[in-house]
Amino acid sequence: MAAPLSSVSKTSAERLPINTTSFQKKTRSKLISIPGTRPSVQNGQLLVSTGVTSLDYLLGGGLAVGTVLLIEEDRYDSYSRMILKYFLAEGVVCRHELFVASAQDNPDDILQELPAPILDDVAIHKPVEQPRLPCEPHGNLNAMNIAWRYQNLPKVQTALASSSRFGHYYDVSRTMEPEIRQAAKCHHFYLPEDLSQSSTTHSPMLESYSALLKSLQDVIHREGFDLAAPMSKSRNILRVGLHSLGSTLWGDDLSCHDNPKHRHALTTFLYGLRALMRSSLSVAVVTLPSHLIQDRALMGSITRLCDNAIALESFKGSERETNPLYKDYHGLLHVHQVPHLNCLANQLPDHKDLAFKLKRKQFTIERLHLPPDLSETVSRVSRGELAGATSACGSGTSGTKHLDF
Repeated sequence: MAAPLSSVSKTSAERLPINTTSFQKKTRSKLISIPGTRPSVQNGQLLVSTGVTSLDYLLGGGLAVGTVLLIEEDRYDSYSRMILKYFLAEGVVCRHELFVASAQDNPDDILQELPAPILDDVAIHKPVEQPRLPCEPHGNLNAMNIAWRYQNLPKVQTALASSSRFGHYYDVSRTMEPEIRQAAKCHHFYLPEDLSQSSTTHSPMLESYSALLKSLQDVIHREGFDLAAPMSKSRNILRVGLHSLGSTLWGDDLSCHDNPKHRHALTTFLYGLRALMRSSLSVAVVTLPSHLIQDRALMGSITRLCDNAIALESFKGSERETNPLYKDYHGLLHVHQVPHLNCLANQLPDHKDLAFKLKRKQFTIERLHLPPDLSETVSRVSRGELAGATSACGSGTSGTKHLDF
C-alpha cells in the first residue's frame, strides 16, 4: 500500500535543503590586489603606471603586467633616459621592487637621479572665472573676442589625460630624497662588474645578454615573482629597467656594421625576456639606440618582439629647434606598437601627431597643434613684403588694414 501524499511530501521536505536548484550565481574572479596597480577597463589586464600620465593614456591606461615597453632613444639619450627614471621613480613610490641593468652608468648613479615626487600635487588647475559686470550681456562676450566664422569650431585639446587619476607626479628639478629611495628594494646589474662573476654559457646570445637574463631569472625565482610560486605571502611587482641595449658597451655590433656578426643576439635575448615577463609579475622598460641601427628589417623584428614600442625624435641639433612652428615643443613622439592582450584588436591612440616638451618641473606629451599664425616674425615679414606691393598698385591702405586683423 502506498504511503499517503502528505507523509511523502513531509519526508522529502525534511531531506531536501532549502535551495534545491543546481544553478549558482556567477561571480567575477577576484583580481590580485597589489598597491600601485589597477585592472584595465578594456581587457581586465593588471596595469601599472609609467610615471608619465600622458604616456599611460597613450598605452591604454598604463603598462600591462607581463609586457615589455621598447623606447627608441633620441640621439642624445636625454628624454628616453628621463622616461626610464620616471618609470623607476613610480616603482619606488608604489613600493615595487626594482631591477636596473646598465653597461654605461652604475645603476646606483641612475637611482640617485630619480625625480622627486610631488606629494601635494593637483592633477588639473581650473582657470579662475573673471567676474562679469551687471550691465554686461552674457551672450556678447564670446562674440566680441572670437570671429563669427570660428565660433562653432571645437577647441583643440592638446593635453592627454584620463578622467581617472592613476600614478603620481614628479618634479624633475629636484632629486628624490635618500630616505624614500632607500625604502624600495632594488636589484642591480652593472655589466663591468657582474660579467666577470658570471660563468660562460654556450648559447646563441652574447655573454653579456646571457648573464643579464640569468641574473633577472634568479631574481624572479628567488623573490617570488614567478606565477608558479605559492601564494603564501603578499605579492608585489618587479619593475625591470634595461638601459641602452644594443649599444657597443654591451658588446653588440648592431650599431657598428651593416652586416653585424651578432645579428640575432639581441632578438634572442628579447624573446627570452618576454617569456620571463609573461610568466611572472614583472614589467620591463627597454631603451635602444635605434638611430644607430642601419638594418630596418632587424629593427622591425626587435619591435615585434616587444609589446609596446615608442620612438622619441628630439629637436636638439636639428633645423626644427629654431623653427618658430615648434617653439613650444622639444621633440616628436611616435607610437609604433601597442599590445592587444585578451582582445582581438588593439586600442590605438586617437591622435598620431604627438609631441613632448620638458617644462621647468615636468615632462609631458601632448597632441601636436601648430598655431594658425606663424608668430610675429613671420607677420612682420609678410607686412614688409606686401606693403611695397600694395603701395605700387595704389591700394596700400586697404591692403594693410586687411593684414592687421
